[in-house]
Amino acid sequence: MPSTARQRFADALRRLRQEKGLSQEELAEKADLHRNYVGSVERGERNVGVDNMERLAQALGTELVDMLGRSDDSPTRS
Repeated sequence: MPSTARQRFADALRRLRQEKGLSQEELAEKADLHRNYVGSVERGERNVGVDNMERLAQALGTELVDMLGRSDDSPTRS
């Protein structure tokens, strides 16, 4: 089953947060979001808006486009 953009973002968010040694609470503070919100985004439970995706990416010191990536099963663009 192909992964959704939401799940790819959730997986990248958790991986990057853990690599940086941040708790969900610390990341939420850096992004000016609620800790419970960050947790639900990481679990793929929320259809997170682009503005909040950008805030989270910036808080992790990365680009949003890098967090979304391209799944192996998505078609390539010509």
